Amino acid sequence: MTSTPRELGFRFPAEFEKHDATWLSWPHKEASWPGKIQSIYPAYSAFVGLLAQSERVNINVADEAMKQFALRQLEKAAVDLSQVHFHFNPTNDAWCRDHGPAFLINDKEKKKVIVDWDYNAWGGKYPPHDLDDVIPTRIGKSMGLPVFHPNIIMEGGSVDFNGAGTILTTTACLLNKNRNPHLSKDQIEKYLLDFYGAKQVLWLGEGIVGDDTDGHIDDITRFINEDTVVTVVEPDPRDENHKLLDENLQQLRTMRLPDGRPLKIVELPMPGEVIHEGQRLPASYGNFYICNKFVIVPTFRDKRDQVAIDILQKHMPDRKVVGIDSVDIIWGLGSFHCLSQQEPAV
Repeated sequence: MTSTPRELGFRFPAEFEKHDATWLSWPHKEASWPGKIQSIYPAYSAFVGLLAQSERVNINVADEAMKQFALRQLEKAAVDLSQVHFHFNPTNDAWCRDHGPAFLINDKEKKKVIVDWDYNAWGGKYPPHDLDDVIPTRIGKSMGLPVFHPNIIMEGGSVDFNGAGTILTTTACLLNKNRNPHLSKDQIEKYLLDFYGAKQVLWLGEGIVGDDTDGHIDDITRFINEDTVVTVVEPDPRDENHKLLDENLQQLRTMRLPDGRPLKIVELPMPGEVIHEGQRLPASYGNFYICNKFVIVPTFRDKRDQVAIDILQKHMPDRKVVGIDSVDIIWGLGSFHCLSQQEPAV
């Protein structure tokens, strides 16, 4: 395929648009949750349970043994298994937002394609990543979908979309020399526009403290409709996140959509510090996942949990906002958005 997805009329839909399914990769890597992997399964299974009430759930597993283990966990949580489908696609880790398929659609032709970006586990931090790197192509082949290969490093958690031509990302991640050191900012931007089918890229700066991805956007600022973003803020000036999140907020206030409209900005508080074994974890209410019926929000046994849920419910009244305890899951340095990838409907 010599034409790009954009030239062929494809676009990456916003997460708040209708889904056919959500894709997950079953968590199995103990090194991602040292000493805690068994404790994440109740919350993870509760996540799957909500998804199954909303849409089909596709889960990558290595083999029959992993499938049976997953089934036992899901049965304990009373998940509707008629909505859950397992696929034998072995992975290195569970972070399907970053290694999963990027589904694009052509609205006029009612077609769907996959973009398979290269993947190097956030700058080579956590080898091996060979199994994760080929997941999109494996899924594309099994579904009979065309697969595009831009041949540069890109992770799904580093970009967010309004579905109408605008991409949000961060310089901290995409311009990090551990991703694509041979490319300039303008060159990276062209890849984003061509292979996500977009019109513009809006750049924020830094990600939150404790984020090992070098600053993924999905912990800080998210589109909830075409012209509205939710962005996390830290009011305490003594907190390490205060200054960098305030700088991002000021940048958002200057940004415009292609037609000149300013962004509508909803401020979402950060939870208090979540620390485990002396390490500050990247706990953020911004790592919510939007499915057809629910907005699923990580909570942290914090006084601001309900405040965050109420803010999101006010601004997304067409879905029920549900919190799931993420205190154990966040030890893996990600939460529900990091673990999932939507497959849009056409």
